[in-house]
Amino acid sequence: MAKTQLNVRVDETTAETARERASQRGISVNRYIEELVQRDEGENGRAFVQAAADFMKQYEQVFAEEFGSRDDAPGEGRGEGPR
Repeated sequence: MAKTQLNVRVDETTAETARERASQRGISVNRYIEELVQRDEGENGRAFVQAAADFMKQYEQVFAEEFGSRDDAPGEGRGEGPR
């Protein structure tokens, strides 16, 4: 994967902490920052999926009333194929 250079400014304490954490893990500061961003993105993805599941559960009855339940769909869940 191609890499893009990203320059950021942080205070010295943050920079030193990043260096220490990266060193403790045996990786470069670049890799450490990259992993932090990827982990954050993963957490956002999980939060989105959880929020969507919560929404669907909360409004399950509304959807069932509007569109019918899965039990109403022909061939769904009963081992029957399309007609």
